[in-house]
Amino acid sequence: MSRGGSPGGSAKGLSHLDERGRARMVDVGEKPVTQRVCVARGEVRMAPETLARIVEGRAPKGDVFATARLAGIQAAKRTDEWIPLCHSLPLDSVDIDLTPDLEHSRVMIQARVQAHARTGVEMEALVAVSAAGLTIYDMCKAIDREIAMGEIRLESKSGGKSGSWQRSTSGPDATPAGD
Repeated sequence: MSRGGSPGGSAKGLSHLDERGRARMVDVGEKPVTQRVCVARGEVRMAPETLARIVEGRAPKGDVFATARLAGIQAAKRTDEWIPLCHSLPLDSVDIDLTPDLEHSRVMIQARVQAHARTGVEMEALVAVSAAGLTIYDMCKAIDREIAMGEIRLESKSGGKSGSWQRSTSGPDATPAGD
């Protein structure tokens, strides 16, 4: 699904391409403002000792979770600078949950982004998760080069013409961060 939608036709039904196949920013000016809410999740896998140091506050660069949370919020607010065809959106809220999973030696990241806008906040939620994960990596890379980010995905969205959507995945990895 593309972001924004296009009232007019475009190349092969892709809203970010014009009739000649050139990239363009979608015109959302005629769309109604609605409440948009999106949740994205991801994870950062690491050595058990690395996770223990984060949880115990012994990471060499300081409070990893506080810094990652701020990075995620800041990135969500600046998504249009990361993703070329995204609209600048005034966000109502950005919540970042970071949950250590000691059993699987990972940090689960969840971003919930909300706005009253003409287009959705999927990219803002995904960028927030990505930036939080990259910050965890940056703050811990000196002690663990094996850190890996993964499973960054949209979990749910609501608002707009297409309505609500919820990921259908189930199982132990589908458990929301912070729940």
